Amino acid sequence: MLIEVINATYSYTEEHGAKAVNGLNLTISDHEFIGLVGHTGSGKSTLVQLLNGLIKPTCGQVIVDGFDLSSSNTNLKEIRQKIGLVFQYPEHQLFEESIYNDVAFGPRNLGLSAEEVLERVKEALQLVGLDFEKFKDRSPFNLSGGQQRKVAIAGVLAMKPEVLILDEPSAGLDPMGRKQLIRLLQRLHRDYKMTILLISHRMEEIARLSSRVLVMSSGEIVLDGKPAEVFSQFEKLRELALDLPEISEILRRLNNNGLKIRTDIFHIGQAIKEIAGELRRTRKC
Repeated sequence: MLIEVINATYSYTEEHGAKAVNGLNLTISDHEFIGLVGHTGSGKSTLVQLLNGLIKPTCGQVIVDGFDLSSSNTNLKEIRQKIGLVFQYPEHQLFEESIYNDVAFGPRNLGLSAEEVLERVKEALQLVGLDFEKFKDRSPFNLSGGQQRKVAIAGVLAMKPEVLILDEPSAGLDPMGRKQLIRLLQRLHRDYKMTILLISHRMEEIARLSSRVLVMSSGEIVLDGKPAEVFSQFEKLRELALDLPEISEILRRLNNNGLKIRTDIFHIGQAIKEIAGELRRTRKC
């Protein structure tokens, strides 16, 4: 098991009942792609900070690769190398004068040689779609918002994490930027065998990308399963102030109006084939 959370609780204040995460249990295995959803204040951001060791549980345990993050013997620097965390609007964390130095900051702190740092920067920029020679000497502050986000993500990827956690990474991006980000996450998961935990309010992204979906409410995981299993629980999601993916909502309404079609489809092309097939069958009858 790569990550194990055992009865973890975290409180930002000492007030009774003010628990951002409450007795939470969770296991994450190698090469999973997990979507994490929940309304504002449900505990999502607190959970991912616990996984990265940025905060420690008030009680309970968070174990990463066999190491208890609350133990004084655990090297949190090594843990944060294993688990990369991309915050919402990561471009706000850019600070170096050149793109090269910004992406190289983490690898340099690992004590790597100049040659290894160079290779990591080249690979990370290539992964996010930025040409090394064209961008390495430019200031990150003279880029577009989408390019800045790519540089910020490249800085995390240059650390070569085993797990990549992203908190609303597509927020504020235009449709093309979102498509590029989705392709990057798919490639990291498929080709680099990276374990990914994605927080997003875009249910379409969660449904399309994830093999497992976690739903949080009041600091607890209330649903945990495959996308088709989780998004089939329409009434429960509505109670939690969450929406279905738009495609699922359309298919569900068509089904309720007499068109006998599957509702566990999350890709537009597949949905069109399903609807067209049922219409052809209906006409034949």
